[in-house]
Amino acid sequence: MMRAAAGYGDAVRIPLGPKTMYVFNHPDHAKHVLTDNAANYRKGIGLIQAKRALGDGLLTSEGELWRRQRKVVQPAFHHGRIARQAPVVAEEAAGLVARLRAHAGRGPVNLTRELTGLTLGVLGRSLLDSDLGAFSDLGHAFEVVQDQAMFEMVTMSAVPTWVPLPGQLRFRRARARLQQVVARLARDRTARGGIAEGDDALSRLIASVREETHPRTRQRRLRDELITLLLAGHETTASTLGWACYLIDRHPEVRERLRGEALDVLGEHRLPEYGDLVRLRFTALTVEEAMRLYPPVWILPRQALADDEVCGHRVPAGADVLICPYTLHRHPGFWEAPEQFLPERFAPEHRAGRPRYAHLPFGAGPRVCVGSSLGMMEAVFTVALLCRELRLDKLPGYQVRPEPKLSLGIRGGLPVTVHRVR
Repeated sequence: MMRAAAGYGDAVRIPLGPKTMYVFNHPDHAKHVLTDNAANYRKGIGLIQAKRALGDGLLTSEGELWRRQRKVVQPAFHHGRIARQAPVVAEEAAGLVARLRAHAGRGPVNLTRELTGLTLGVLGRSLLDSDLGAFSDLGHAFEVVQDQAMFEMVTMSAVPTWVPLPGQLRFRRARARLQQVVARLARDRTARGGIAEGDDALSRLIASVREETHPRTRQRRLRDELITLLLAGHETTASTLGWACYLIDRHPEVRERLRGEALDVLGEHRLPEYGDLVRLRFTALTVEEAMRLYPPVWILPRQALADDEVCGHRVPAGADVLICPYTLHRHPGFWEAPEQFLPERFAPEHRAGRPRYAHLPFGAGPRVCVGSSLGMMEAVFTVALLCRELRLDKLPGYQVRPEPKLSLGIRGGLPVTVHRVR
């Protein structure tokens, strides 16, 4: 629907059942909605349905609650602290390489599952001071709750949630599992002590909810924040890495250049360090290009609080407004050969003159992704080590292909194959 809308122009109104969607596909439009007049817009369709699992966490909350939550977690993502997490990221990426190498000759590998394990490992060690290895079903639980949120979005909640359909029952079990996991994480972290001195996100969240006087409110706030952090902290990067592998596999010349850069910068055995990020230049360009073609956040839904005018187009109060990075990143007015995979387009000499809001892999404005720096370091380190250590194209029976699954894209999405209905 988004691609069809983009074919009609940069500003399109789509009647859809009881709703009317206003789709904007120009950098100036995105800037207005996401930044210049962001106060007039709250989270919209899709994220509203996601509240059944995420509650009022940082991703779905609004107003003063969101500002307090952002202030609590922001220090965990400060530049200096993220730089200190580089060894953790490198070790987890090396562990992924070792697991993939061990699979050689043993049949197909579910790369999405392996990448999800990588990103959850980094999340646990870098932001939660916890080992998530014991919760191997976390990725599946998030997939189930997102599937249900997507179903409720596209059906516009026409099916009551109390109807015990199979998807609804799976959702309830998955949500209960997520709540069990975050309760155990909080309990284990509290039992270890040192909450007041901890600089990780989990310690800061536990300390912040102690201000709540009512036990149930305190428990609900911590639960919502942790479930949101678990989702947002792993899915975006797993999606980016999955699509990067998909694209690199189909462009051998890019793969060889990545391998050459990894060997030049890291040698044959050294793990990447934080200072290597600026030297792994082509690797970073490749990650950015992967996020252009397959943005981890493929749609940014908003709802107008009051009447507005977006670059001359009237938007009434209550209207659903959609900014779609997937189509914006392919706008022929701002991208030459937009469907081609060309990492060099993000080099400084080619980036000059391109509007800032033509590329929105992490969103924009006040709600820009707080973990973008950590996610970028994770993606660059992992791609470098994969290309240096593994000649995936030489493994018997090896093939990277996207899974034909549509994800809500709250903070990412698993690889998607869209089949035209004839």
